[in-house]
Parts: sequence; C-alpha cells; structure tokens
Amino acid sequence: MAKAKGTGAPTGSIRRSQVITTYGPGALIDLPHDSAIVGGLDFWPWHGSLEPIDEPRLSTRLRSLTGGALPALHAPPAASDRPGDVSAGIEAPRFPEWFVVQREESSTDHEGGRRSRRLVHRKSLDERRRHKNLVHGGQPVVAIRFVRGCPRGHVDDIDWWSFVHRGVRDCQGELGIEEQGTGGDLSNLFVRCSCGNSRGLHEAKEMDDRPLGHCSGARPWLGRHANEECGEPARLLIRTATNAWFPQIVTVLSLPKPSEAVDGIVAELWDDLEIVTEPGELRFLKKKPRIAAALHGVDDADVLAAIERRKAGDLDDRPVKFAELDALLTAPEGYDDDVPIDDRFHARRLPESVWREGARSFADRIAAVVQVHRLREVSALTGFTRFEAPTPDILGEVDTDVERAALALEPAWFPAVENRGEGVFVQLATTAVAEWCGREDVRTRCATLAAGHERREAERPPGAKRRPFPGGPYILLHTLSHLLITSLALRCGYPAASIRERVYVDEAEKRYGLLLYTASADAEGTLGGLVQQARSIKEHLRHALLLGQLCSNDPVCAHHRPDHSAEKRWLHGAACHGCTLIAETSCEMRNDHLDRSLVARIIGGGAGFFGPIE
Repeated sequence: MAKAKGTGAPTGSIRRSQVITTYGPGALIDLPHDSAIVGGLDFWPWHGSLEPIDEPRLSTRLRSLTGGALPALHAPPAASDRPGDVSAGIEAPRFPEWFVVQREESSTDHEGGRRSRRLVHRKSLDERRRHKNLVHGGQPVVAIRFVRGCPRGHVDDIDWWSFVHRGVRDCQGELGIEEQGTGGDLSNLFVRCSCGNSRGLHEAKEMDDRPLGHCSGARPWLGRHANEECGEPARLLIRTATNAWFPQIVTVLSLPKPSEAVDGIVAELWDDLEIVTEPGELRFLKKKPRIAAALHGVDDADVLAAIERRKAGDLDDRPVKFAELDALLTAPEGYDDDVPIDDRFHARRLPESVWREGARSFADRIAAVVQVHRLREVSALTGFTRFEAPTPDILGEVDTDVERAALALEPAWFPAVENRGEGVFVQLATTAVAEWCGREDVRTRCATLAAGHERREAERPPGAKRRPFPGGPYILLHTLSHLLITSLALRCGYPAASIRERVYVDEAEKRYGLLLYTASADAEGTLGGLVQQARSIKEHLRHALLLGQLCSNDPVCAHHRPDHSAEKRWLHGAACHGCTLIAETSCEMRNDHLDRSLVARIIGGGAGFFGPIE
C-alpha cells in the first residue's frame, strides 16, 4: 500500500513483490490522483513491525553494503484490513512539482494543430484543494512527464525558466507547453514564456551544451534535504519510461545444511539468545520454560556454535551459485516419495533409466536430470540505477563496484520477498563441454561473440565498470535454457513468463548446468506440473533443438553477426523474438548473450553443442 505524502489516506496499492521488482524506493509511480516517487526505507513503517525473512546466506552476501554489519531482511508492508488505515503504508512524496493545466489556452490555433497549456509550479496550485485532486484556477492539472536525472539515480525537476531562457534566470514569466501536430514527438513540443522566448524539448536530449545543466544530486525519495554532490550532466528523463528505474536484486535459493535444525531453533529464539556469549549465559536463559522446551534434547555446544554462526553471518567465500550447484549435484537418486520432505529444498536425481532410453541424439551430452520438488527463493532489493540497467553477475554475486542509488540514508536492512516452488535441473556432461570448447568452429564463433561484447562495452559511458565476457559455455546454457522454457510452457501448466532460469557455470571444477523453476508467494507455490516434466526431458530437448534449428526470421536471424551489427545488437548472435528471446521476468541476463548457433545446427552451419536430431 502506498500513499502520497501529506494526503493522510492511502491513494493506491501494489503487490508486495512489486516493491522489489517494479516500484521500489526511488521509482516514479502514478497513483490514481497523484504522481509520486516511492519513499526510501526511512519512509517505511518501523522495520521491527515488518515480517522478518530469515536467510543467512543472503544476509551474509549483503553485509558489504552496510559497512560490515549483518543486515536484516524484512518483507514489504502488507495492506491493512482496516479501511483508511495508513499506518502500514509506504509514504510516497509527490514528485514532480511542475504541472500542466488541462485546459487549453484561448489563443490555441486549432486549425494549425497547435495546442498550448499552462505550465505551473506546485506553489501556485489552489491552496484549498492542494491535498485532493490538484487544481489551478479551478482547472485540473497533471504532473508533467519530463524530469531530469543521472545514471547514479538522482532525479529532480527541470528548471524550466532556465531551460527556456537558455541559462538566464532573470525572467519569471508565465510558462506554457505548446504541442504541434498529433505525433507527440519531442520535436513537436515547445516550452514558451510570456516574454516571448521559446525552446523545443528536443534540445533537452542534446548533451553537448548541457541544456538541463548539471545534476543537482537530488534524492527526493530520501527527503528534501538528502542531496549529495554530483558532477554528472543532467539528462532528460520521461517519468513513465522503462529506463527511469532499474532495480538491483540479489537472489539465493535456500539450501539444507547439517546444522539446519539447530540454526532454525536459534533463529526462532534469537531475540533472547542474541546476548549469549558463553555457556553460563545460555544455562541462565534456559531457566525460562519457553526456551528450555525449545532447546530440549539439543546439546549446549551445538547451540553456542549456531549462535556464533549467526553472529558471524555464517561466512562462505564460495559464490552464491556454487553452493546451490553443490546441493543440486549431490541430490540422492530417487523420486518424491521420501519422508520427511523439507519444504525449503527437496531434490532427487532422476534415475537414468527413466530419461536416457530413446535419447540417443544427446544421451552423451547430458550428465544428470534432477527433480527439485520443493525450493525456496529469497530475493532482496539492494539499490537501483537509472538510464542503464545493471547487468547481473553470472555467479550470482553482489556487484559492489556498481554505483547504485541507496535505498536509505544509512541502510541497515533490505526489503525482500520469499517465494516457493519447484523446478527441473539439467547438468551437461563435462567431457562433452570440453570437447565442444576445443572445436575450431566453436572458438571462431565465440571470438565473434566476444568482439560484439567489446563493441557494446565501448559504447558504455566513460568510467563505467567493464563487464567481462561470460564465455561460450554460459551462452550455450543460457540459450538452451530459453529454448527449453518455450517447450516446457506448452505442457507443464505454467506460462513461459512464470518459468525462470538460473544458469550455473563453474569453470574451475568444470561443472555446467541450468535450473528452470517456478515460484510464487503462496505457502506451497507448487502444482507439480513443472517438476514432472523431468521425466519427459528427452522430448523437451528434442523440441528445443527443433526450435533452435530454424527461426521464422531466417536467414536474417541465422546470419546476424554481433561484431558487425547495424542495429547495434552487440550481445546477440543468432537470436531474436522469433526464436530465443523470452519475457525478461524469466531471464537472469535481460535477454542478452544468446546465440542458438551454439546449441544446434542452423542455416549456414553453426557450432552446435548438440548433433543431428534422430
């Protein structure tokens, strides 16, 4: 639930998951009667009243963002059942502060297609109705679409007087927005002043002479006086554009550990056990009947060790995905009839006799198929950017070099959501990947893809962190993942947009695999339709390879070269919306680094990992 600051009543609501993915702190949002910016964590209800989410692995990964302290994770506030109750809402300060009057000026030239409307500041709105539907002179107004910002996340109102007078602020005349034609293009929009000066909005996009001035460092989601130093040139930003807010999300899967049971008990009693530093203090606390009952049968040494692990964050130097890969590859063989079932992670390696028969075309390419009957996914929002989306690390790590915008003045906790679901894991054979990487045609194709990656990096703004080329095995798995999602969606009962991927590449130990899963906020989050498709993996692989061999846009798609791309699709090989691109909610790499020529034989050859389909 969100409310415009100062209104005293909720003015709109969003799902809790949307707070993480779409409308987090700093995001520009249109409410029913207001335009606002979602407030930072300092504008949220006290985090102690929010639902805690326990995931030590994720908290450990985020401690570098809080100066070394182990951050807590809390779910966004839920909407109250009581009408009009805003105590649990997230404040959303009004933004921007410039508005366009909806009544056209009388001097408008209708025959010439010119329409002019007044451009007014918040301070000139009717005082008596400021907190209801906003009006000026009795006429309704709407927030202007255009603001200014910078890639560091700062956002502010455009200084319209300075813009229309080209840097001179002597005149404070009445401003208006004039629109010519019906296209709505920036070249048809002009800002005019009553003194006679005018300027086209298309000039605001030209960065050479910095028409919008320097970035003010404004952070309205953190408060009116939260500006910071910034020397970036201000850029024109359309409030509702897709590049106005890019979240940086870190996701982990909950994994079983030998000490899981004791750690769970300690987590439940943490408010009491947090102060324990030596055995005597633990024995004293066990005099409480509630604590004694919870720790009955548990050795004190195990409890003290669990307390130390929790205080230290259970440090694990391995990348996030490597720990998950260990759990998936060590899953015991069997089906789903084991008891008890861990509702956070329950995986069983499917016996080869179930899926290898009739899979001669690719039997030597696949090492194992794992049914993940239960999984728990926890995602935390760590910050955001504007104009340019942060590319996720292929190892699932927190990229501390990204200049992200902060969610709070001094973040000590992060908003997170947990989802539960099911999935299918497919491991590629190590020897097959090694043989494939050694082929001359594969090396040539990967060099072409790497050249396209370098072209893309050269176009990034000066000073931006250099992103490494993910490598051939990653692009192979990533593309195969997209093709399999398309095939699975036809039979599993879930739409393709609900199936997500997690690609695992461990070059040090030569381990390669992909996890396709679905998860939701429901208590169970699983219907069984996806996990059972593991038994038919050979049919899905065959269908995926057929999809990869021929695209409806061939031969144009098949012959695309990322290193010589007129469309500047530097990160795509043989890939387009007709074959491998899927919903970005499903892709961990924003539909970048795809090439079906690495998966199957396409028109003109290719360097396919899989041979001819039988």
